Amino acid sequence: MKYIFITGGVISSLGKGLTAAALGTLLEHRGLRVVLQKFDPYLNVDPGTMSPYQHGEVYVLDDGAETDLDLGHYERFTRGRLTRRNNLTSGQIYETILLQERRGDYLGKTVQVVPHVTDEIKKRIRGVTDGCSADVLITEVGGTTGDIEGLPFLEAIRQFALEAGPENVFFIHVTLVPYISVAGELKTKPTQQSVAKLREIGIQPHALVCRSEKPIATPVRRKISLFCNVPVEAVIEERDVEHTIYEVPLMLQREKLDELACRHLRLPKRAARMAPWRRFVRRVISPKRRVKIAVVGKYMDLQDAYKSIYEALTHAGAWHNLGVDLVTADAEEIKKRGPARKLKGVHGILIPGGFGDRGIEGKIAAAGYARRTKVPYLGLCLGMQVAVIEFARGVAGLKRANSAEFDEATPDPVISLLEEQRAVRRKGASMRLGAWPCRLVSGTRAAALYGKRTVRERHRHRYEFNNAYRSRFEQLGMVFSGVSPRNDLVEIVEIKGHPWFMACQFHPEFQSRPNRPHPLFRGFLGAAGAAA
Repeated sequence: MKYIFITGGVISSLGKGLTAAALGTLLEHRGLRVVLQKFDPYLNVDPGTMSPYQHGEVYVLDDGAETDLDLGHYERFTRGRLTRRNNLTSGQIYETILLQERRGDYLGKTVQVVPHVTDEIKKRIRGVTDGCSADVLITEVGGTTGDIEGLPFLEAIRQFALEAGPENVFFIHVTLVPYISVAGELKTKPTQQSVAKLREIGIQPHALVCRSEKPIATPVRRKISLFCNVPVEAVIEERDVEHTIYEVPLMLQREKLDELACRHLRLPKRAARMAPWRRFVRRVISPKRRVKIAVVGKYMDLQDAYKSIYEALTHAGAWHNLGVDLVTADAEEIKKRGPARKLKGVHGILIPGGFGDRGIEGKIAAAGYARRTKVPYLGLCLGMQVAVIEFARGVAGLKRANSAEFDEATPDPVISLLEEQRAVRRKGASMRLGAWPCRLVSGTRAAALYGKRTVRERHRHRYEFNNAYRSRFEQLGMVFSGVSPRNDLVEIVEIKGHPWFMACQFHPEFQSRPNRPHPLFRGFLGAAGAAA
Protein backbone atom coordinates (compact mmCIF):
# COMPACT_ATOMS: atom_id res chain seq x y z
CA MET A 1 0.00 0.00 0.00
CA LYS A 2 1.00 3.57 -0.73
CA TYR A 3 -0.30 6.47 1.35
CA ILE A 4 -0.89 10.12 0.45
CA PHE A 5 -1.74 12.54 3.26
CA ILE A 6 -3.18 15.96 2.45
CA THR A 7 -3.03 18.73 5.05
CA GLY A 8 -4.01 22.38 4.85
CA GLY A 9 -2.66 25.66 6.13
CA VAL A 10 -3.28 29.40 6.53
CA ILE A 11 -7.10 29.27 6.33
CA SER A 12 -9.90 26.73 6.03
CA SER A 13 -12.00 26.10 2.91
CA LEU A 14 -8.97 26.07 0.63
CA GLY A 15 -10.20 23.02 -1.26
CA LYS A 16 -8.26 20.15 0.32
CA GLY A 17 -11.12 17.77 -0.38
CA LEU A 18 -11.35 18.83 -3.99
CA THR A 19 -7.57 18.48 -4.34
CA ALA A 20 -7.72 14.98 -2.85
CA ALA A 21 -10.57 14.00 -5.16
CA ALA A 22 -8.84 15.47 -8.22
CA LEU A 23 -5.62 13.60 -7.46
CA GLY A 24 -7.66 10.43 -6.97
CA THR A 25 -9.15 10.97 -10.44
CA LEU A 26 -5.71 11.29 -12.01
CA LEU A 27 -4.37 8.17 -10.28
CA GLU A 28 -7.44 6.16 -11.32
CA HIS A 29 -6.99 7.26 -14.91
CA ARG A 30 -3.44 5.94 -14.62
CA GLY A 31 -4.94 2.52 -13.92
CA LEU A 32 -4.43 2.56 -10.14
CA ARG A 33 -7.01 1.52 -7.55
CA VAL A 34 -7.64 4.41 -5.16
CA VAL A 35 -9.42 4.75 -1.80
CA LEU A 36 -10.08 8.14 -0.16
CA GLN A 37 -10.58 8.96 3.51
CA LYS A 38 -11.41 12.14 5.46
CA PHE A 39 -10.37 13.05 9.02
CA ASP A 40 -12.53 15.71 10.70
CA PRO A 41 -11.09 17.10 13.96
CA TYR A 42 -14.41 18.29 15.46
CA LEU A 43 -15.85 16.48 18.50
CA ASN A 44 -19.22 15.67 16.93
CA VAL A 45 -19.49 11.96 16.18
CA ASP A 46 -20.73 12.91 12.71
CA PRO A 47 -22.18 16.05 11.05
CA GLY A 48 -25.74 14.69 11.16
CA THR A 49 -26.93 17.08 13.87
CA MET A 50 -25.11 20.15 12.51
CA SER A 51 -26.76 23.09 10.80
CA PRO A 52 -25.81 23.62 7.14
CA TYR A 53 -24.51 27.02 8.26
CA GLN A 54 -21.95 25.16 10.37
CA HIS A 55 -20.97 22.40 7.99
CA GLY A 56 -22.66 22.64 4.61
CA GLU A 57 -24.65 19.66 3.38
CA VAL A 58 -24.57 16.27 5.09
CA TYR A 59 -23.57 13.64 2.55
CA VAL A 60 -25.13 10.19 3.10
CA LEU A 61 -23.46 6.91 2.10
CA ASP A 62 -24.99 3.56 1.17
CA ASP A 63 -24.44 2.17 4.67
CA GLY A 64 -26.28 5.10 6.27
CA ALA A 65 -23.26 7.07 7.44
CA GLU A 66 -23.84 10.82 7.65
CA THR A 67 -20.56 12.31 6.52
CA ASP A 68 -18.65 15.38 5.44
CA LEU A 69 -19.53 16.85 2.03
CA ASP A 70 -15.98 16.14 0.82
CA LEU A 71 -16.95 12.47 0.59
CA GLY A 72 -19.35 13.61 -2.11
CA HIS A 73 -16.36 14.94 -4.05
CA TYR A 74 -14.58 11.62 -3.51
CA GLU A 75 -17.46 9.57 -4.91
CA ARG A 76 -18.14 11.93 -7.81
CA PHE A 77 -14.51 12.18 -8.90
CA THR A 78 -13.59 8.49 -8.51
CA ARG A 79 -15.22 5.08 -8.84
CA GLY A 80 -15.13 4.47 -5.09
CA ARG A 81 -18.20 3.42 -3.11
CA LEU A 82 -17.45 4.68 0.38
CA THR A 83 -18.56 3.50 3.82
CA ARG A 84 -18.56 4.95 7.33
CA ARG A 85 -14.92 3.85 7.65
CA ASN A 86 -13.96 6.56 5.12
CA ASN A 87 -14.92 9.46 7.42
CA LEU A 88 -13.35 9.69 10.86
CA THR A 89 -14.01 12.40 13.48
CA SER A 90 -12.40 13.20 16.81
CA GLY A 91 -15.78 12.40 18.34
CA GLN A 92 -15.62 8.82 17.00
CA ILE A 93 -12.05 8.39 18.23
CA TYR A 94 -12.74 9.63 21.76
CA GLU A 95 -16.02 7.72 21.94
CA THR A 96 -14.18 4.48 21.06
CA ILE A 97 -11.36 5.09 23.55
CA LEU A 98 -13.69 6.01 26.41
CA LEU A 99 -15.81 2.91 25.80
CA GLN A 100 -12.65 0.79 25.86
CA GLU A 101 -11.52 2.48 29.08
CA ARG A 102 -14.88 1.82 30.77
CA ARG A 103 -14.73 -1.79 29.58
CA GLY A 104 -11.36 -2.19 31.28
CA ASP A 105 -9.15 -2.52 28.21
CA TYR A 106 -6.60 -0.09 29.68
CA LEU A 107 -6.54 -1.41 33.26
CA GLY A 108 -3.50 -0.11 35.08
CA LYS A 109 -2.71 2.48 32.38
CA THR A 110 -3.18 6.21 32.11
CA VAL A 111 -5.16 6.87 28.91
CA GLN A 112 -3.37 9.57 26.91
CA VAL A 113 -3.42 11.29 23.52
CA VAL A 114 -0.07 9.62 22.78
CA PRO A 115 -0.13 6.67 22.36
CA HIS A 116 -3.81 5.76 22.75
CA VAL A 117 -5.51 8.40 20.58
CA THR A 118 -2.79 8.31 17.93
CA ASP A 119 -2.79 4.50 17.88
CA GLU A 120 -6.55 4.47 17.29
CA ILE A 121 -6.15 6.93 14.40
CA LYS A 122 -3.41 4.79 12.83
CA LYS A 123 -5.63 1.74 13.25
CA ARG A 124 -8.38 3.53 11.28
CA ILE A 125 -5.90 4.41 8.51
CA ARG A 126 -5.01 0.75 8.09
CA GLY A 127 -8.57 -0.46 8.56
CA VAL A 128 -10.13 1.58 5.76
CA THR A 129 -8.49 -0.63 3.13
CA ASP A 130 -9.44 -3.95 4.75
CA GLY A 131 -11.34 -6.10 2.27
CA CYS A 132 -10.51 -4.00 -0.78
CA SER A 133 -7.62 -4.31 -3.20
CA ALA A 134 -6.36 -0.72 -3.36
CA ASP A 135 -3.00 0.57 -4.54
CA VAL A 136 -3.20 4.01 -2.93
CA LEU A 137 -5.00 5.49 0.09
CA ILE A 138 -5.47 9.27 -0.01
CA THR A 139 -6.27 10.72 3.41
CA GLU A 140 -7.38 14.32 3.84
CA VAL A 141 -6.81 15.84 7.28
CA GLY A 142 -9.51 18.44 7.87
CA GLY A 143 -9.00 21.78 9.57
CA THR A 144 -5.93 23.98 9.48
CA THR A 145 -2.40 23.19 10.62
CA GLY A 146 -1.97 24.61 14.11
CA ASP A 147 -5.58 24.07 15.20
CA ILE A 148 -5.48 22.48 18.65
CA GLU A 149 -8.12 19.84 17.83
CA GLY A 150 -6.20 18.67 14.75
CA LEU A 151 -2.87 18.03 16.47
CA PRO A 152 -3.55 14.35 17.35
CA PHE A 153 -4.24 13.59 13.68
CA LEU A 154 -1.03 15.27 12.54
CA GLU A 155 0.97 13.44 15.19
CA ALA A 156 -0.66 10.16 14.12
CA ILE A 157 0.25 10.59 10.45
CA ARG A 158 3.79 11.59 11.44
CA GLN A 159 4.13 8.33 13.35
CA PHE A 160 2.45 6.40 10.55
CA ALA A 161 4.93 7.70 7.97
CA LEU A 162 7.82 6.57 10.15
CA GLU A 163 6.34 3.08 10.42
CA ALA A 164 5.33 2.74 6.75
CA GLY A 165 8.67 3.89 5.33
CA PRO A 166 9.64 7.02 3.34
CA GLU A 167 9.02 5.46 -0.09
CA ASN A 168 5.44 4.56 0.86
CA VAL A 169 4.17 7.94 2.13
CA PHE A 170 3.70 11.24 0.26
CA PHE A 171 2.75 14.43 2.11
CA ILE A 172 0.89 17.23 0.28
CA HIS A 173 0.25 20.57 1.98
CA VAL A 174 -2.47 22.81 0.52
CA THR A 175 -1.78 26.44 1.29
CA LEU A 176 -2.78 29.98 0.30
CA VAL A 177 -0.64 32.37 -1.72
CA PRO A 178 -2.72 35.55 -1.47
CA TYR A 179 -2.61 38.38 -3.99
CA ILE A 180 -2.40 41.83 -2.38
CA SER A 181 -3.93 44.18 -4.92
CA VAL A 182 -2.56 47.41 -3.43
CA ALA A 183 0.97 45.98 -3.64
CA GLY A 184 0.29 44.23 -6.94
CA GLU A 185 2.03 41.04 -5.86
CA LEU A 186 1.60 37.56 -4.46
CA LYS A 187 2.70 37.05 -0.87
CA THR A 188 4.52 33.86 0.19
CA LYS A 189 4.89 34.56 3.92
CA PRO A 190 1.60 32.81 4.95
CA THR A 191 2.77 29.67 3.15
CA GLN A 192 6.21 29.89 4.76
CA GLN A 193 4.64 30.19 8.23
CA SER A 194 2.21 27.34 7.61
CA VAL A 195 4.93 24.96 6.43
CA ALA A 196 7.15 26.01 9.34
CA LYS A 197 4.32 25.05 11.73
CA LEU A 198 3.93 21.69 10.01
CA ARG A 199 7.68 21.05 10.22
CA GLU A 200 7.59 21.86 13.95
CA ILE A 201 5.18 18.96 14.30
CA GLY A 202 7.65 16.76 12.44
CA ILE A 203 6.12 16.63 8.96
CA GLN A 204 8.04 17.83 5.92
CA PRO A 205 5.71 18.13 2.93
CA HIS A 206 6.87 16.61 -0.35
CA ALA A 207 4.66 18.92 -2.42
CA LEU A 208 2.89 22.23 -1.87
CA VAL A 209 -0.40 22.88 -3.64
CA CYS A 210 -0.63 26.66 -3.73
CA ARG A 211 -4.12 28.12 -3.98
CA SER A 212 -4.09 31.46 -5.72
CA GLU A 213 -6.27 33.73 -7.82
CA LYS A 214 -3.26 34.77 -9.93
CA PRO A 215 -0.58 32.78 -11.80
CA ILE A 216 2.43 31.90 -9.65
CA ALA A 217 5.49 32.98 -11.60
CA THR A 218 8.80 31.11 -11.49
CA PRO A 219 10.54 33.59 -9.11
CA VAL A 220 7.70 33.15 -6.60
CA ARG A 221 7.91 29.37 -6.92
CA ARG A 222 11.65 29.50 -6.31
CA LYS A 223 11.15 31.61 -3.19
CA ILE A 224 8.55 29.18 -1.82
CA SER A 225 10.85 26.27 -2.68
CA LEU A 226 13.80 27.83 -0.84
CA PHE A 227 11.98 28.77 2.34
CA CYS A 228 9.77 25.66 2.54
CA ASN A 229 12.44 23.09 1.65
CA VAL A 230 10.63 21.52 -1.32
CA PRO A 231 11.86 21.21 -4.94
CA VAL A 232 10.69 23.92 -7.33
CA GLU A 233 8.78 21.34 -9.43
CA ALA A 234 6.88 20.36 -6.25
CA VAL A 235 5.44 23.87 -5.87
CA ILE A 236 2.10 23.23 -7.59
CA GLU A 237 -0.14 26.06 -8.77
CA GLU A 238 -3.86 25.52 -8.15
CA ARG A 239 -5.65 28.63 -9.32
CA ASP A 240 -9.34 29.43 -8.93
CA VAL A 241 -11.09 27.66 -11.82
CA GLU A 242 -12.99 29.85 -14.23
CA HIS A 243 -15.91 27.58 -15.12
CA THR A 244 -16.25 24.34 -13.15
CA ILE A 245 -14.54 22.36 -10.38
CA TYR A 246 -14.13 19.50 -12.86
CA GLU A 247 -11.27 21.47 -14.40
CA VAL A 248 -9.14 20.88 -11.28
CA PRO A 249 -7.84 17.39 -12.26
CA LEU A 250 -6.74 18.76 -15.63
CA MET A 251 -5.01 21.70 -13.93
CA LEU A 252 -3.14 19.41 -11.52
CA GLN A 253 -2.18 17.13 -14.40
CA ARG A 254 -0.63 20.09 -16.22
CA GLU A 255 1.31 20.85 -13.04
CA LYS A 256 2.41 17.17 -12.93
CA LEU A 257 1.27 16.53 -9.35
CA ASP A 258 0.25 12.95 -10.17
CA GLU A 259 3.61 12.32 -11.87
CA LEU A 260 5.44 13.69 -8.83
CA ALA A 261 3.46 11.46 -6.44
CA CYS A 262 3.94 8.35 -8.58
CA ARG A 263 7.67 8.95 -8.88
CA HIS A 264 8.11 9.36 -5.12
CA LEU A 265 5.92 6.34 -4.30
CA ARG A 266 7.51 4.21 -7.04
CA LEU A 267 4.20 3.61 -8.77
CA PRO A 268 3.79 2.85 -12.50
CA LYS A 269 4.61 5.90 -14.61
CA ARG A 270 1.96 5.54 -17.33
CA ALA A 271 0.16 8.80 -18.07
CA ALA A 272 -3.44 9.44 -17.00
CA ARG A 273 -5.82 9.03 -19.93
CA MET A 274 -8.18 11.92 -19.40
CA ALA A 275 -9.96 12.13 -22.80
CA PRO A 276 -13.47 11.22 -21.46
CA TRP A 277 -13.03 13.69 -18.61
CA ARG A 278 -11.96 16.42 -21.04
CA ARG A 279 -15.05 15.78 -23.18
CA PHE A 280 -17.28 16.14 -20.13
CA VAL A 281 -15.57 19.40 -19.11
CA ARG A 282 -15.97 20.80 -22.65
CA ARG A 283 -19.71 20.10 -22.53
CA VAL A 284 -19.96 21.90 -19.18
CA ILE A 285 -17.99 24.92 -20.39
CA SER A 286 -19.44 25.21 -23.92
CA PRO A 287 -22.99 23.81 -24.02
CA LYS A 288 -25.18 24.20 -27.09
CA ARG A 289 -28.09 25.77 -25.17
CA ARG A 290 -28.89 27.02 -21.68
CA VAL A 291 -31.82 26.51 -19.33
CA LYS A 292 -32.93 28.34 -16.18
CA ILE A 293 -33.51 26.08 -13.19
CA ALA A 294 -34.96 27.49 -9.96
CA VAL A 295 -33.86 25.88 -6.70
CA VAL A 296 -36.28 26.81 -3.92
CA GLY A 297 -34.80 26.43 -0.44
CA LYS A 298 -34.03 28.21 2.81
CA TYR A 299 -30.21 28.19 2.71
CA MET A 300 -29.85 29.96 -0.62
CA ASP A 301 -27.03 32.24 0.56
CA LEU A 302 -24.94 29.19 1.44
CA GLN A 303 -23.35 27.49 -1.58
CA ASP A 304 -22.40 24.27 0.23
CA ALA A 305 -25.90 23.58 1.64
CA TYR A 306 -27.06 22.04 -1.67
CA LYS A 307 -23.67 21.08 -3.09
CA SER A 308 -24.61 17.63 -4.41
CA ILE A 309 -27.78 18.99 -6.05
CA TYR A 310 -25.85 21.65 -7.95
CA GLU A 311 -23.34 19.05 -9.10
CA ALA A 312 -26.09 16.62 -10.17
CA LEU A 313 -27.66 19.39 -12.26
CA THR A 314 -24.26 20.01 -13.87
CA HIS A 315 -23.89 16.30 -14.71
CA ALA A 316 -27.35 16.06 -16.26
CA GLY A 317 -26.94 19.34 -18.11
CA ALA A 318 -23.69 18.12 -19.71
CA TRP A 319 -25.43 14.87 -20.70
CA HIS A 320 -27.97 16.92 -22.71
CA ASN A 321 -25.38 19.51 -23.79
CA LEU A 322 -27.26 22.10 -21.74
CA GLY A 323 -25.80 24.83 -19.59
CA VAL A 324 -27.64 25.32 -16.28
CA ASP A 325 -28.31 28.86 -15.08
CA LEU A 326 -29.34 28.58 -11.45
CA VAL A 327 -32.07 30.81 -10.09
CA THR A 328 -31.79 30.67 -6.30
CA ALA A 329 -35.21 31.33 -4.80
CA ASP A 330 -35.58 31.88 -1.06
CA ALA A 331 -38.69 30.05 0.15
CA GLU A 332 -39.57 32.75 2.67
CA GLU A 333 -39.48 35.41 -0.04
CA ILE A 334 -41.83 33.29 -2.16
CA LYS A 335 -44.20 33.05 0.78
CA LYS A 336 -44.21 36.85 1.17
CA ARG A 337 -44.37 37.89 -2.47
CA GLY A 338 -45.84 34.88 -4.27
CA PRO A 339 -44.12 32.38 -6.58
CA ALA A 340 -44.62 34.12 -9.94
CA ARG A 341 -42.34 37.05 -9.05
CA LYS A 342 -39.30 34.74 -8.76
CA LEU A 343 -40.26 31.69 -10.81
CA LYS A 344 -41.79 33.19 -13.94
CA GLY A 345 -39.77 32.25 -17.00
CA VAL A 346 -37.77 29.40 -15.47
CA HIS A 347 -37.63 26.09 -17.34
CA GLY A 348 -37.63 23.86 -14.27
CA ILE A 349 -38.28 24.05 -10.51
CA LEU A 350 -36.44 21.93 -7.95
CA ILE A 351 -37.20 21.78 -4.24
CA PRO A 352 -34.47 20.10 -2.14
CA GLY A 353 -34.60 18.33 1.20
CA GLY A 354 -34.52 20.01 4.58
CA PHE A 355 -35.84 20.05 8.13
CA GLY A 356 -38.03 22.39 10.16
CA ASP A 357 -41.01 24.54 9.19
CA ARG A 358 -39.17 27.70 8.14
CA GLY A 359 -39.97 28.45 4.51
CA ILE A 360 -42.40 25.52 4.15
CA GLU A 361 -45.35 27.58 2.91
CA GLY A 362 -43.12 29.17 0.27
CA LYS A 363 -42.03 25.73 -0.93
CA ILE A 364 -45.65 24.58 -1.06
CA ALA A 365 -46.51 27.64 -3.12
CA ALA A 366 -43.62 26.90 -5.51
CA ALA A 367 -44.79 23.29 -5.96
CA GLY A 368 -48.30 24.55 -6.69
CA TYR A 369 -46.95 27.03 -9.24
CA ALA A 370 -45.10 24.19 -11.03
CA ARG A 371 -48.23 22.01 -11.03
CA ARG A 372 -50.56 24.70 -12.34
CA THR A 373 -48.24 26.26 -14.95
CA LYS A 374 -46.92 22.88 -16.20
CA VAL A 375 -43.27 23.78 -15.45
CA PRO A 376 -41.09 20.64 -15.01
CA TYR A 377 -40.77 19.88 -11.31
CA LEU A 378 -38.37 17.71 -9.30
CA GLY A 379 -38.89 17.34 -5.55
CA LEU A 380 -36.29 15.69 -3.34
CA CYS A 381 -37.17 14.29 0.11
CA LEU A 382 -38.91 17.31 1.68
CA GLY A 383 -39.54 18.41 -1.91
CA MET A 384 -41.77 15.35 -2.31
CA GLN A 385 -43.54 16.02 0.95
CA VAL A 386 -44.43 19.62 0.08
CA ALA A 387 -45.64 18.46 -3.36
CA VAL A 388 -47.98 16.01 -1.60
CA ILE A 389 -49.21 18.70 0.81
CA GLU A 390 -49.88 21.07 -2.10
CA PHE A 391 -51.73 18.34 -4.02
CA ALA A 392 -53.86 17.63 -0.96
CA ARG A 393 -54.78 21.29 -0.62
CA GLY A 394 -55.02 22.29 -4.28
CA VAL A 395 -56.50 19.14 -5.85
CA ALA A 396 -58.06 17.06 -3.07
CA GLY A 397 -59.59 20.10 -1.36
CA LEU A 398 -58.03 19.34 2.03
CA LYS A 399 -57.35 22.98 2.89
CA ARG A 400 -55.63 22.32 6.23
CA ALA A 401 -53.56 19.37 5.03
CA ASN A 402 -50.00 19.38 6.31
CA SER A 403 -47.15 17.27 7.58
CA ALA A 404 -47.29 16.16 11.20
CA GLU A 405 -43.75 17.52 11.45
CA PHE A 406 -45.01 21.08 10.97
CA ASP A 407 -48.52 20.91 12.43
CA GLU A 408 -49.31 18.17 14.93
CA ALA A 409 -52.94 19.33 15.09
CA THR A 410 -53.63 19.16 11.34
CA PRO A 411 -56.86 17.26 10.56
CA ASP A 412 -55.19 15.78 7.44
CA PRO A 413 -51.61 14.65 8.17
CA VAL A 414 -50.81 13.58 4.62
CA ILE A 415 -47.17 13.25 5.74
CA SER A 416 -46.72 11.37 9.00
CA LEU A 417 -43.96 10.03 11.20
CA LEU A 418 -42.55 6.63 10.32
CA GLU A 419 -43.94 4.03 12.73
CA GLU A 420 -40.46 2.92 13.84
CA GLN A 421 -39.57 6.56 14.61
CA ARG A 422 -42.25 7.10 17.23
CA ALA A 423 -40.16 5.79 20.11
CA VAL A 424 -36.91 7.44 18.97
CA ARG A 425 -35.51 10.09 21.31
CA ARG A 426 -31.88 10.36 20.22
CA LYS A 427 -31.25 12.84 17.41
CA GLY A 428 -27.95 11.53 16.06
CA ALA A 429 -27.96 8.78 13.39
CA SER A 430 -31.55 7.80 14.22
CA MET A 431 -33.39 8.61 10.98
CA ARG A 432 -34.10 6.31 8.06
CA LEU A 433 -30.62 6.43 6.58
CA GLY A 434 -28.65 4.89 3.73
CA ALA A 435 -29.54 2.90 0.64
CA TRP A 436 -32.96 1.17 0.61
CA PRO A 437 -34.61 -0.79 -2.22
CA CYS A 438 -37.36 0.81 -4.27
CA ARG A 439 -39.69 -1.15 -6.59
CA LEU A 440 -40.68 0.75 -9.74
CA VAL A 441 -44.20 0.38 -11.12
CA SER A 442 -44.23 -0.64 -14.77
CA GLY A 443 -45.70 1.84 -17.23
CA THR A 444 -44.67 4.88 -15.19
CA ARG A 445 -42.21 7.63 -16.05
CA ALA A 446 -39.93 6.47 -13.21
CA ALA A 447 -39.72 2.94 -14.61
CA ALA A 448 -38.93 4.30 -18.07
CA LEU A 449 -36.18 6.59 -16.73
CA TYR A 450 -34.43 3.93 -14.68
CA GLY A 451 -34.98 1.06 -17.12
CA LYS A 452 -35.07 -1.33 -14.15
CA ARG A 453 -37.63 -2.99 -11.91
CA THR A 454 -35.78 -2.35 -8.63
CA VAL A 455 -33.25 0.29 -7.58
CA ARG A 456 -31.46 1.27 -4.36
CA GLU A 457 -31.51 4.90 -3.30
CA ARG A 458 -30.11 6.81 -0.31
CA HIS A 459 -32.46 8.21 2.33
CA ARG A 460 -32.27 10.69 5.21
CA HIS A 461 -35.64 11.44 6.82
CA ARG A 462 -38.14 10.59 9.56
CA TYR A 463 -41.48 11.32 7.86
CA GLU A 464 -43.28 9.51 5.02
CA PHE A 465 -46.40 9.71 2.88
CA ASN A 466 -49.48 8.73 4.90
CA ASN A 467 -50.98 5.66 3.17
CA ALA A 468 -54.45 6.52 4.48
CA TYR A 469 -54.65 9.04 1.60
CA ARG A 470 -53.17 6.84 -1.09
CA SER A 471 -56.35 5.55 -2.74
CA ARG A 472 -58.02 8.99 -2.77
CA PHE A 473 -54.97 10.69 -4.32
CA GLU A 474 -54.64 7.97 -6.98
CA GLN A 475 -58.20 8.65 -8.08
CA LEU A 476 -57.34 12.35 -8.40
CA GLY A 477 -54.30 11.79 -10.64
CA MET A 478 -51.32 11.21 -8.37
CA VAL A 479 -49.25 8.21 -9.51
CA PHE A 480 -47.23 6.27 -6.96
CA SER A 481 -44.52 5.05 -9.31
CA GLY A 482 -41.93 3.91 -6.77
CA VAL A 483 -42.70 1.99 -3.58
CA SER A 484 -40.81 -0.08 -1.03
CA PRO A 485 -40.67 -3.83 -1.74
CA ARG A 486 -43.52 -4.51 0.70
CA ASN A 487 -45.57 -1.70 -0.91
CA ASP A 488 -45.94 0.04 2.46
CA LEU A 489 -43.81 3.14 1.81
CA VAL A 490 -44.21 5.60 -1.07
CA GLU A 491 -40.84 6.47 -2.61
CA ILE A 492 -41.71 8.27 -5.90
CA VAL A 493 -44.80 10.22 -6.98
CA GLU A 494 -45.84 11.64 -10.36
CA ILE A 495 -48.84 13.66 -11.52
CA LYS A 496 -50.91 12.58 -14.51
CA GLY A 497 -51.41 15.09 -17.29
CA HIS A 498 -48.35 17.14 -16.33
CA PRO A 499 -45.44 17.32 -18.82
CA TRP A 500 -42.92 16.37 -16.12
CA PHE A 501 -43.79 16.39 -12.43
CA MET A 502 -41.83 13.94 -10.27
CA ALA A 503 -40.82 13.84 -6.62
CA CYS A 504 -38.99 11.24 -4.54
CA GLN A 505 -38.58 10.59 -0.84
CA PHE A 506 -34.86 9.80 -1.24
CA HIS A 507 -31.80 11.82 -2.31
CA PRO A 508 -30.86 10.92 -5.91
CA GLU A 509 -28.23 13.68 -5.98
CA PHE A 510 -25.92 11.48 -3.87
CA GLN A 511 -25.57 8.95 -6.69
CA SER A 512 -25.04 11.25 -9.66
CA ARG A 513 -21.65 11.17 -11.42
CA PRO A 514 -20.05 13.39 -14.11
CA ASN A 515 -20.37 10.94 -17.00
CA ARG A 516 -23.25 9.01 -15.40
CA PRO A 517 -25.95 11.47 -14.28
CA HIS A 518 -28.77 10.16 -12.11
CA PRO A 519 -31.85 9.10 -14.17
CA LEU A 520 -34.18 11.52 -12.35
CA PHE A 521 -31.89 14.50 -12.90
CA ARG A 522 -31.31 13.40 -16.49
CA GLY A 523 -35.06 13.25 -17.08
CA PHE A 524 -35.65 16.58 -15.32
CA LEU A 525 -33.02 18.44 -17.39
CA GLY A 526 -34.33 16.78 -20.56
CA ALA A 527 -37.82 18.08 -19.79
CA ALA A 528 -36.44 21.53 -18.93
CA GLY A 529 -34.56 21.57 -22.24
CA ALA A 530 -37.75 20.69 -24.11
CA ALA A 531 -39.57 23.51 -22.31
CA ALA A 532 -36.87 26.09 -23.10
